[in-house]
Amino acid sequence: MQYTRFALWLLAAGFVLASCVNPPDYPDEPVIAYKGVSKNTIYQFTNGPRDSITIQFSFTDGDGDLSTQDSADIFYTDSRFPNLPPTPLAFPVIPVEGTGNGISGDVFFTLINTAQVCCVFNDRFCVADERYPVDTLSYFIYVQDRAGNRSNTIQTEKIQVLCLGQ
Repeated sequence: MQYTRFALWLLAAGFVLASCVNPPDYPDEPVIAYKGVSKNTIYQFTNGPRDSITIQFSFTDGDGDLSTQDSADIFYTDSRFPNLPPTPLAFPVIPVEGTGNGISGDVFFTLINTAQVCCVFNDRFCVADERYPVDTLSYFIYVQDRAGNRSNTIQTEKIQVLCLGQ
């Protein structure tokens, strides 16, 4: 009987100690880390089937204010056009409850070989020219939270765009 009581007290103490674990301490500005792309070659959009690549990165945000409904929080730029404004994407909506101590996770987003993922040759877009069978690019990515805090910028590895189709 005393052994059972002792075991129950020990079990209760274990639950109390486990619930006292400190949450991670992340900075208020988002931090992202590049994890990879699904593949490093994509076909340019032609009359054939569509092709795509998926980019993955991880994130942390200390105040958990990364996304709201209908907001653009992820921004990416094609390395071939550094002076163009970044393309915005919506972050998945993250519930506000429980975000006071920070959040972390992984993001996967897919780019389909539309006009944004195609070959550029002599200032012409989506060109299929035998003199230029492959184009190369990488993406620069950052996120921005609701408070306006901007993350660091990450860069994908080189991605080849096959210009002559499938």
